[in-house]
Amino acid sequence: MSRGAIQNIALTGFMAVGKSAVGRALARKLRRRFVDLDRLIEKAEGMRVRDIFSQKGESYFRQLEKKALAAVLQQEGQVIATGGGVVMDEQNLKMLREKSLLVCLTASPDVLVKRAGNGAKRPLLKGLDRKGRVEELLKQREKNYAQAHAIIDTSQLTVEQIVEKIIHLLNVEK
Repeated sequence: MSRGAIQNIALTGFMAVGKSAVGRALARKLRRRFVDLDRLIEKAEGMRVRDIFSQKGESYFRQLEKKALAAVLQQEGQVIATGGGVVMDEQNLKMLREKSLLVCLTASPDVLVKRAGNGAKRPLLKGLDRKGRVEELLKQREKNYAQAHAIIDTSQLTVEQIVEKIIHLLNVEK
């Protein structure tokens, strides 16, 4: 990632960790464009992510996600909220690391289950043992999430506190 360019800030991490809320607040504070990758895909497809998953499948969604990410990363100076599984594709992870400050937001499984609500809007959390499913997915994604430039545990933090931590990271990097 070139330090001279106005870099992107990409937020990754598990569903319900706060990527969109933090991304919007961070973009406002830094006066940058905010891009929510899932919303971008929904707008292009004319349907919700959960409907894409149920009607066309996860692999179809991941193809859309890869194309959308590549297009978004052609620009600089943005705050990008990615989907939780985007980093499972090695090319996506490489692009994010090269073209942005990649920050992984984390939280404990209990906090994630609580934030996710009943899971109706979360296609990967279908079933009765939602905490077990969260733990399973976190385990699968752990290695990829760990490749972010920085990791922030959001379990006990407000959106504003997380934003301040990311701004501090930006200032340290200069």
